[in-house]
Amino acid sequence: MTFVQIIDCKTSRYDDMNRLMDDWVTATEGKRTATHSIVGKDRAQGDHYVEIVEFPSYEDAMRNSKLPETDRIFAEMVALCDGVPTFTDLDVVRDEQLKDEQLNKATARRFFEEVARDGDLGLIDEIFTSDLRDHDIGKAEPDMSGRDVIRSDVEGWREAFDFAFTLHSQIADGDEVATRWTWRGTHQGDFMGHQPTGQEVLMTGTTVFRFRDGKIAESWWFYDLMRLMRQLEAGPV
Repeated sequence: MTFVQIIDCKTSRYDDMNRLMDDWVTATEGKRTATHSIVGKDRAQGDHYVEIVEFPSYEDAMRNSKLPETDRIFAEMVALCDGVPTFTDLDVVRDEQLKDEQLNKATARRFFEEVARDGDLGLIDEIFTSDLRDHDIGKAEPDMSGRDVIRSDVEGWREAFDFAFTLHSQIADGDEVATRWTWRGTHQGDFMGHQPTGQEVLMTGTTVFRFRDGKIAESWWFYDLMRLMRQLEAGPV
């Protein structure tokens, strides 16, 4: 069970306290069991600080507290505080935090399903940053900027095809999400000089989105455009 320790203290020497915490991080490298730490400053009382430290379990926290480096740093910490810090030990019984990677994957799906497939162009401002950088191997100018690039692309593809995406898999790594997809469409409008044929066509590809503050800030498109063009020239799949 995840365990959280809350350390509450008052100090007028926070800069010294901050350097002390940096020393502890360095001294316990490879030994400490803490997985996450947040320090907050009380807006109402400028000398009041709260640190929240997360551990995989209570037992891991106890091992961490027994490190010689922890004992030394704690003694120095007390000397910097106005009074003895207080500790609150909590077993986490409910955690509904959504990981950024999960949210980013959901946003990527919204683009394919709600914007591209369903044509909800109003969502573009919601899910893309205004300074979006777009990289598309299928364009004469493969590197472009701004939300209007996406808006124009979606409008153009939807005028040329009635289509849908099948999303096969998504991989999230840090602030990037890669989505592997198959696109199937019916050719119903002019596309790169090809007049509508009514053909059923398909194309496979992968799109990588880089996120910033929950929005897509950069995109890379890799897809088999030559396969699509061959289908339009040769006939139905």
